[in-house]
Order: sequence, then C-alpha cells, then structure tokens
Amino acid sequence: MSSSTLTPPGGAAPAGQEAHTARERGRVLPFPVTGQEIVLLVVVAALWVALALATPAFLTRGSIVPLLVAMAPVALIGIGMTVVIITGGIDVSVAGIVMVCAVVVARAMVGSGISLPVAVVLSVAIGGVLGLVNGVLIAYGRVHAIIITFGTANLFEFLGLRLFGGTTVDNIPGTLAFFGRGEAGRTLGIPHSFLIMLLIAAAAWYYLRHTPGGRHMYAIGGDADAARLAGVKVQRRVVSAYVLTGLLTGLAACFVIARGTSTLAPNVGAGIELAAIAAVVIGGTSIMGGRGSVLGTVLGALLVQTVTSGVTQLGWRSQLSALFIGIFILIAVGADLLRQRTRRTT
Repeated sequence: MSSSTLTPPGGAAPAGQEAHTARERGRVLPFPVTGQEIVLLVVVAALWVALALATPAFLTRGSIVPLLVAMAPVALIGIGMTVVIITGGIDVSVAGIVMVCAVVVARAMVGSGISLPVAVVLSVAIGGVLGLVNGVLIAYGRVHAIIITFGTANLFEFLGLRLFGGTTVDNIPGTLAFFGRGEAGRTLGIPHSFLIMLLIAAAAWYYLRHTPGGRHMYAIGGDADAARLAGVKVQRRVVSAYVLTGLLTGLAACFVIARGTSTLAPNVGAGIELAAIAAVVIGGTSIMGGRGSVLGTVLGALLVQTVTSGVTQLGWRSQLSALFIGIFILIAVGADLLRQRTRRTT
C-alpha cells in the first residue's frame, strides 16, 4: 500500500481520492453495505425462517429476547476486536478481562451495594486498564499480538481466579437488571443491552468509515511501515485499538453478569473470545488486517448466536453448534483468501 493512498493525519482525503483508494485497495468501503454483508443477512434470514418452521417457538418473545441478550456481549467485544484485527492484530485475552471485570463488580455489588452507574464505570475502567496493558506491550514491545495476548490471557485468568478465591460469588443483587432479559431490561420489548450494542456499533461504523483516525486503522493493517512514513502515529493508534477493546469488554462483562443468575462462577466468560473472533471473521474482516466492517461483525454475531440457539431449541447435541460455526468460519476465510488472490492478479 503506497503512502499516496493514505489520509493525511490532519484531515480527510478528497472525495475522488477516497473513492479511488476504496476501489483500488478495498480498505475503506465505498458502499454502506458490502456483498458479504448482504449474503450474511440472507443467511440469517433463511436460518430464522427454517428454525421458525422447525420449531414455532423460535419466533416468540421468550426465544428472541434471550437470543439478543446473549448476542449483545459477543457483538460488543467483536466491535473492539474488529478494530484490532483491522490493524493486523488480535486479542485472545478478552475472556480473562471479562472474568476480572465480572468478579470485581460482582463482589463490589455484594459487599458495598454500589449503584448501576458505579458498577458500569468500575467494570469499563478495569477493562480499559487491562486493554492498555495489552496495547502498550504490543505497540512498544514489537512482539506479535497473538503471543502477547495469549500471555496476558493466562495472567488475567490467574488474577480472576485469585479474586474468586476458589468459590462462587453468591447473592448478587439485581443492580444490573437494566441489562438483563427481564422486564426491567427491556424497552418496547427490545433488550437494553442489544440497543446499547447497536448504538456503539453505529458509532464505531461511522468512526472507521468517515474519520481520518478510522482510515488510519485500515492503513496500519494494510502496511504499517507505509502508514508510519505517511505520518500516521502507528503505535498510538494500536494502543487505542486495544484500549477500546478493553473498554467494550468491561461493558460486556456487565451484560454477562446481568443475563445470569444471582451466582457468578469462576468459569464466567469462558469461550467468549472464540465467539467474538468467529463473529468478526464470519462478518468479513480479514484476519490479515486492512479490511473489515463493524456491520459485518454484528451480523456475524447474530449468525453465531442464531446457530447456538437453534441447535439448543432443536434438541440437537451442543457440539453441533461448534461444527456449524467452524464451517462458517472456513467459508469466510476461504472467501477472504480468494478475494486477496483475485486482487493480486488484477
């Protein structure tokens, strides 16, 4: 990626140059919805129709509300993960961040009776600090993100288990019921956690598509050296991507606490990093960096949760959901590799 296609740090590129860059490099999407996102939307719609025919209870409020509540934290973490992967990185430590944030907030609610705003700020702040640790180590340590975040994942998990103290956190009050699946957690029948996730997704979508900072993220993933030569503060942008992921993971931890019971177990957050990465990849973000979409990630998260919920409602073995999601991931990665090969030959 040549430096001539990068947006100057001080402002946006001219409209003609921006469109040319989009066509030539595919870094900044020229249309609000891409072909892959349309395909995902069709697939999700087809699955919903098939599940509604197979089990009429699927389209009832008692089924859709839990689906959206369960999807919200995965999509929220996926939004941050999208930005990270666009820059050419990855974060496999988010499950550990969820564990630390959840146990600290749960114990604070039980012991001190903190309010909803304090609980959210506390969780988001802890997530941001842990994300900052990842970002600084990756940006300034010059070690690949998979190595750093695999290491910090184990450190965060150890910290979380120490905070749990080998037992569960019981008698958690309903402070976070605003994010739950009950009546207190819905407005006009729509879960608050889902609505908040959509608002954050819209803000992230706008930032990536329509601001110089967002275009710099794509540039870093396309060619970090060229971006640096063009004046992009690469290290600062990389740190901000991991901090954003930590902040969103902290908020997602509140969603996870709210959707459960009054007891929090030490396995909280287990596997959520795999679900988030699956949503990002299925949504069309290139695992090689330089290309991706928040809208695709949200649709990917919806597809992942639809498959999980559908398998459960059909009474099939739970392992089948992992099988189907794995197939979707392979199809998405194969399509990405085919696009890259086609781009190199044209």
